[in-house]
Amino acid sequence: MVRDPQDNYSQFRKGLLEVAVLSIISAHEVYAADILEQLSDTEFKTAEGTLYPLLSKMKRDELLDYSWAESTTGPPRKYYKLTSGGKLRLQDSQDYITKLTTTIQELGGARHA
Repeated sequence: MVRDPQDNYSQFRKGLLEVAVLSIISAHEVYAADILEQLSDTEFKTAEGTLYPLLSKMKRDELLDYSWAESTTGPPRKYYKLTSGGKLRLQDSQDYITKLTTTIQELGGARHA
């Protein structure tokens, strides 16, 4: 049985999805469909069924907030923005990812020394 190499990283991507979403929302208030669109051409491509529960969890964790805005093409839309806690989580996560990357690179370099 031949496995798709991308399957090896699905849990890794899933764990980083929150960071990717926080990063998107950090740029400006954003509608859920816009988040899905920005993710669609990346390693973090996901479905509504994954995104909406994640957004709800992040709201409960006070990482983001939302406001309603009228839409010219349909019902009102929920626009998400980061709270101060969300900004802190994003920065902490980015710092940790950098630290992990550095550690992995150093471990690889130490092996060849």
